[in-house]
Amino acid sequence: MTDNLSKPDISKANDCPPLPVNASALDRIVYWLGIGLGSGLPRRAPGTWGTVGGLIVAIPLMSLGFVPFLIITLLSCVIGVWICGRTSELMQGHDDPHIVWDEWAGIWITLLPFSYMGVSSANFWQDISQTLSIIAIIIAFILFRFFDIIKPPPIGWVDKKVAGGLGIMLDDIIAGIMAAAVWLVVILGMLL
Repeated sequence: MTDNLSKPDISKANDCPPLPVNASALDRIVYWLGIGLGSGLPRRAPGTWGTVGGLIVAIPLMSLGFVPFLIITLLSCVIGVWICGRTSELMQGHDDPHIVWDEWAGIWITLLPFSYMGVSSANFWQDISQTLSIIAIIIAFILFRFFDIIKPPPIGWVDKKVAGGLGIMLDDIIAGIMAAAVWLVVILGMLL
């Protein structure tokens, strides 16, 4: 069930709703996390720019190894429900396109198979700079944006029917899972 807050028309350039002047220190932190530390601020395509921001943050996180990156990704999904929900309340609208924490979590999910099989933690920075790694990351980015924008079932249903922070997060979590699955098929096809 969706809530009564309206969702902005993403086909138009939109200004990011400002943080209320009387916001608490915690709300300021949550708002900045919700807009992806500023990566969701552009008036056009904030979801794409937010995904770029999430990708930039993911690279040093992946250098920690697969298990830490998996834990961080799972935690980002869990706390993301609250971050996105509270940011939405602060913006006084449902799932504003400038809320991009969900894109961060979605691209991180998409990158989990790459983190598991793509690079070794011992030679991470050398491995990540290889042409095949760069191509694999670009494919992950394109696949995630495809599923997040097109919203095939069940993503579109979740986007329309699930309200609040869970609704904001869940469609991107599913898009990340679907993109990760397709990424695996594409990469394994390239390697065979």
